[in-house]
Amino acid sequence: MDAVAAKLDAAALNAFLAGAFPEADPMLMPKVVEVAAGRVLVRQAFASRALRPGGLISGPFQMAIADTAAYALVLAHIGEVAMAVTTSLTIHFLRGAKPGELFAEATLLKLGRRIATADVLIWTESRERAAARATVAYAIP
Repeated sequence: MDAVAAKLDAAALNAFLAGAFPEADPMLMPKVVEVAAGRVLVRQAFASRALRPGGLISGPFQMAIADTAAYALVLAHIGEVAMAVTTSLTIHFLRGAKPGELFAEATLLKLGRRIATADVLIWTESRERAAARATVAYAIP
Protein backbone atom coordinates (compact mmCIF):
# COMPACT_ATOMS: atom_id res chain seq x y z
CA MET A 1 0.00 0.00 0.00
CA ASP A 2 1.21 3.52 -0.73
CA ALA A 3 2.12 5.43 2.41
CA VAL A 4 -0.69 7.65 3.65
CA ALA A 5 0.37 10.77 5.54
CA ALA A 6 -0.56 10.83 9.21
CA LYS A 7 -2.86 13.64 10.41
CA LEU A 8 -2.17 13.23 14.15
CA ASP A 9 1.16 12.83 15.95
CA ALA A 10 1.89 10.77 19.07
CA ALA A 11 1.13 13.62 21.49
CA ALA A 12 -2.24 14.32 19.86
CA LEU A 13 -3.17 10.63 19.88
CA ASN A 14 -2.22 10.19 23.54
CA ALA A 15 -4.25 13.27 24.49
CA PHE A 16 -7.25 12.00 22.50
CA LEU A 17 -7.06 8.50 24.04
CA ALA A 18 -6.81 9.94 27.56
CA GLY A 19 -9.92 12.05 26.92
CA ALA A 20 -11.86 9.26 25.20
CA PHE A 21 -11.16 6.81 28.05
CA PRO A 22 -11.24 8.99 31.19
CA GLU A 23 -11.81 6.02 33.52
CA ALA A 24 -8.59 4.30 32.44
CA ASP A 25 -5.65 4.41 34.82
CA PRO A 26 -3.15 6.78 33.12
CA MET A 27 -0.23 4.65 34.32
CA LEU A 28 -1.71 1.54 32.65
CA MET A 29 -2.96 3.16 29.44
CA PRO A 30 -0.84 2.18 26.41
CA LYS A 31 1.14 5.12 25.00
CA VAL A 32 1.70 5.94 21.35
CA VAL A 33 5.45 6.47 21.04
CA GLU A 34 5.90 6.88 17.26
CA VAL A 35 3.73 7.85 14.32
CA ALA A 36 4.82 7.68 10.69
CA ALA A 37 3.06 7.42 7.36
CA GLY A 38 1.10 4.16 7.53
CA ARG A 39 2.55 3.11 10.90
CA VAL A 40 2.35 3.60 14.68
CA LEU A 41 4.29 2.14 17.60
CA VAL A 42 2.55 1.69 20.96
CA ARG A 43 4.16 0.83 24.32
CA GLN A 44 2.40 -0.69 27.32
CA ALA A 45 4.15 -0.43 30.68
CA PHE A 46 4.58 -3.73 32.49
CA ALA A 47 1.80 -4.62 34.93
CA SER A 48 1.89 -7.82 36.98
CA ARG A 49 -1.89 -8.11 36.52
CA ALA A 50 -1.17 -8.89 32.84
CA LEU A 51 0.48 -12.19 33.72
CA ARG A 52 -1.16 -15.55 33.26
CA PRO A 53 -0.25 -18.76 35.10
CA GLY A 54 3.28 -19.62 34.03
CA GLY A 55 4.45 -16.01 34.29
CA LEU A 56 3.79 -14.94 30.68
CA ILE A 57 1.76 -11.96 29.46
CA SER A 58 -1.78 -13.18 28.86
CA GLY A 59 -3.47 -13.44 25.49
CA PRO A 60 -6.27 -10.98 26.37
CA PHE A 61 -3.67 -8.37 27.37
CA GLN A 62 -1.89 -8.85 24.02
CA MET A 63 -5.21 -8.59 22.19
CA ALA A 64 -5.94 -5.33 23.99
CA ILE A 65 -2.68 -3.73 22.88
CA ALA A 66 -3.25 -4.97 19.31
CA ASP A 67 -6.67 -3.31 19.30
CA THR A 68 -5.30 -0.10 20.85
CA ALA A 69 -2.48 0.07 18.31
CA ALA A 70 -4.88 -0.45 15.40
CA TYR A 71 -7.26 2.21 16.79
CA ALA A 72 -4.36 4.67 17.18
CA LEU A 73 -3.20 3.87 13.64
CA VAL A 74 -6.62 4.51 12.14
CA LEU A 75 -7.10 7.74 14.09
CA ALA A 76 -3.60 8.91 13.16
CA HIS A 77 -4.65 8.74 9.51
CA ILE A 78 -8.31 9.84 9.59
CA GLY A 79 -8.27 12.25 12.53
CA GLU A 80 -10.23 12.26 15.79
CA VAL A 81 -13.16 9.98 14.92
CA ALA A 82 -14.06 8.46 18.28
CA MET A 83 -16.70 6.10 16.90
CA ALA A 84 -14.38 4.14 14.62
CA VAL A 85 -14.95 0.63 15.97
CA THR A 86 -13.31 -2.77 15.72
CA THR A 87 -15.06 -5.08 13.26
CA SER A 88 -12.63 -7.99 13.53
CA LEU A 89 -9.44 -9.00 15.30
CA THR A 90 -7.58 -12.18 14.43
CA ILE A 91 -4.46 -12.99 16.41
CA HIS A 92 -1.78 -15.66 16.13
CA PHE A 93 0.30 -16.29 19.24
CA LEU A 94 3.82 -17.10 18.08
CA ARG A 95 5.66 -17.59 21.40
CA GLY A 96 5.24 -16.73 25.05
CA ALA A 97 5.49 -13.02 25.84
CA LYS A 98 7.95 -12.71 28.71
CA PRO A 99 7.20 -10.17 31.44
CA GLY A 100 8.25 -6.63 30.54
CA GLU A 101 7.13 -3.67 28.51
CA LEU A 102 4.84 -4.76 25.70
CA PHE A 103 5.18 -3.18 22.25
CA ALA A 104 2.81 -3.22 19.30
CA GLU A 105 3.67 -1.91 15.86
CA ALA A 106 0.62 -1.39 13.66
CA THR A 107 1.01 -1.03 9.90
CA LEU A 108 -1.79 0.10 7.62
CA LEU A 109 -2.71 -2.54 5.06
CA LYS A 110 -5.69 -0.67 3.60
CA LEU A 111 -7.46 2.56 4.38
CA GLY A 112 -10.82 2.63 2.64
CA ARG A 113 -13.77 4.97 3.05
CA ARG A 114 -15.60 2.55 5.38
CA ILE A 115 -13.03 -0.02 6.57
CA ALA A 116 -9.39 0.22 7.61
CA THR A 117 -7.24 -2.90 8.00
CA ALA A 118 -4.01 -3.12 9.98
CA ASP A 119 -1.28 -5.66 10.62
CA VAL A 120 -0.03 -5.56 14.23
CA LEU A 121 3.21 -7.12 15.47
CA ILE A 122 3.54 -7.60 19.27
CA TRP A 123 6.68 -8.24 21.32
CA THR A 124 8.39 -7.85 24.68
CA GLU A 125 11.97 -9.05 24.17
CA SER A 126 12.68 -7.72 20.69
CA ARG A 127 10.83 -7.07 17.47
CA GLU A 128 12.71 -10.02 15.94
CA ARG A 129 11.22 -12.33 18.60
CA ALA A 130 7.58 -11.40 18.12
CA ALA A 131 5.12 -12.89 20.59
CA ALA A 132 2.04 -12.41 18.40
CA ARG A 133 0.75 -11.02 15.11
CA ALA A 134 -2.77 -9.71 14.62
CA THR A 135 -4.89 -8.47 11.76
CA VAL A 136 -7.41 -5.87 12.88
CA ALA A 137 -10.20 -4.23 10.90
CA TYR A 138 -11.95 -1.00 11.90
CA ALA A 139 -15.24 0.38 10.63
CA ILE A 140 -15.05 4.08 9.87
CA PRO A 141 -18.34 5.96 10.46
